[in-house]
Amino acid sequence: MSVSDTSPLAKSGYEPVTWNFKLLAQHEMQGFGGMGEGMSIQIAPDGRRILWLAHESAPKNFTGVDVSDPRKPKVVVQTDLPQKHMRSNSLEVTDNIMAVAYQTQKVGLKPAGFELFDISVPEQPKSIAFFDCSGPHSRGVHQLWFCDGEYVHLSAGAPDFTPTHPNDDQFYRIFDVRNLSKPTEVGRWWLPGTRVGDSAPPPARHPKPLLDRGNRAHNTNVYPDRPDRCYLGYIDAGMFIMDISDKSRPKPISRWDNSPPYTGFTHTVLPLFDRNLLVVTDESTIDNAADWPKLIWILDARDEQHLLPISTCPLPGPEGYANRGGRFGAHNIHENTPRPTAWHSDQIVLGTFFNGGLRAYDIANPFQPKEVATFIPPAPPLSPAKSIQLNDVFVDEREIVYTVDRHVGGLYILEMEF
Repeated sequence: MSVSDTSPLAKSGYEPVTWNFKLLAQHEMQGFGGMGEGMSIQIAPDGRRILWLAHESAPKNFTGVDVSDPRKPKVVVQTDLPQKHMRSNSLEVTDNIMAVAYQTQKVGLKPAGFELFDISVPEQPKSIAFFDCSGPHSRGVHQLWFCDGEYVHLSAGAPDFTPTHPNDDQFYRIFDVRNLSKPTEVGRWWLPGTRVGDSAPPPARHPKPLLDRGNRAHNTNVYPDRPDRCYLGYIDAGMFIMDISDKSRPKPISRWDNSPPYTGFTHTVLPLFDRNLLVVTDESTIDNAADWPKLIWILDARDEQHLLPISTCPLPGPEGYANRGGRFGAHNIHENTPRPTAWHSDQIVLGTFFNGGLRAYDIANPFQPKEVATFIPPAPPLSPAKSIQLNDVFVDEREIVYTVDRHVGGLYILEMEF
């Protein structure tokens, strides 16, 4: 799989690349530029456009950035985590309410769960409710999805869940938050065999030299086009389409798993409903491309019970990236978040690839995706990876692109020129 000859990457080597993107601004988040996977935009009551960002690790929790003028981003609030052994990593905004996920470094620590905030005054986020997901075998919440104002879908542990293997500690949970002050769990699902007491046997582990990252939930995407479906990334168990027409009893409709022979960590499932396609990402989790290849896959989903991979988005080989520092390979994509402040496209996929930067693909022909833009900024000063590690991407309805560095680089704001 090689990059197109028309791409400057073919000749760029280790140099920064800006191809069909225009950099408008960068902001290092006041010296706390290690950013996670949570990006969401609020139009505040006073009309300002606030980009909310979750941090990758302590000491900061979340940051609000005024991006009304994308060329002049300005931090309006930055909050601290309650404890240094936790991170927020994931957040989502619906109108003036924000949900934030809290995950601890080890099981048994507190606080771990999710919190709802009133952000009607962005400079003064006010806690509405916290739901505790901590427990002797729980690290809390890794990711959440909150887009309809009524339900929070999340990957989480629980105090009453004992996994059969420590790597299988998070599963799919659904919470009703129509009463914001009293979140209530209404449904849950886990891969059979991953909980002590299940009638099914524990699932097989990935055999060496493959990685064992766990049979556990990651992304929990739900869209108004199909409110009875959850598109669930389940790390080493692949992905599931879940029937959630009865939220008290989620049940799988289909499963697709590429590993083995690949090395696992299915991350995100993005449905393109009008085209009967799914976009599915792996996550690179090992430095120096040791888990190569990590890809963005295109699946034919005309028959949701029989999913078929038909292509992957092209990447250059690892030779030019493995020794640059940090990770190289797929991670997050723009998820067509069903909010009016998000851009929606079923023709263009944007994804982050750690030291491979941000890349955009034209999938008009889903059998032959084409790279149409790339952004690989220089390594941020003081980066422990000694390279850029672009971690997440979000595009607002103005077609302004926001991407963030995992360690110290903070926020990059771009325009698409394709």
